Amino acid sequence: MNVKIEESWRKHIGEEFDKQYFVDLTDFVKTEYLNTTCYPPGRLIFNAFNLCPFDSVKVVIIGQDPYHEQGQAQGLSFSVPDGIPFPPSLVNIFKEIEMDIGTPIPRSGDLTRWARQGVLLLNATLTVRAHQAASHQRHGWEEFTDAAIKALSHDRDHLVFMLWGSYARSKKSFIDTSKHLILESVHPSPLSANRGGWFGNHQFSRCNAYLRQNGIAPIKW
Repeated sequence: MNVKIEESWRKHIGEEFDKQYFVDLTDFVKTEYLNTTCYPPGRLIFNAFNLCPFDSVKVVIIGQDPYHEQGQAQGLSFSVPDGIPFPPSLVNIFKEIEMDIGTPIPRSGDLTRWARQGVLLLNATLTVRAHQAASHQRHGWEEFTDAAIKALSHDRDHLVFMLWGSYARSKKSFIDTSKHLILESVHPSPLSANRGGWFGNHQFSRCNAYLRQNGIAPIKW
């Protein structure tokens, strides 16, 4: 398959593109984009991979699927472009960062700045139909992104995996806990966060402490 993805990722998971599930997935996605409005824009479907090469990954944050309203999705989990109001989960992420390490809440919800530092902002499903959350789940994307998580776990050392909510935590079985740090919590959405377990979990300072301990430059959250 002719998939435009950053070359280091192709070396580690390129074999996925020739598997039947990915052929079928490609046909499904192409048909969806031709016949209805889908997000993110086609050129940004693999944005998380293209901004964060395989060997540059330090942290993995797993989301479920892209935002499904106009102008929000940009191929990075939890991120929205400049000028787009912050979704509630992103508000809570920024609030926790401010409480944890003192970084003021930014004006922009564009997390490209994180991706360029080595934060893989990976949605388990990379596309979605407009206004229909989870509409592209169970068509093959999960198998592809699981392969990416497994490759990182196997081929890299001392990564931090941030697993927020039950769906992200279900990926824990793919991660070698003997050589990576897993930080688990409830999801930052208001429904979950307000019940307790999100605020005060200090994941961002704990992440940076682990990176420093292993001689890796911390993330400027």
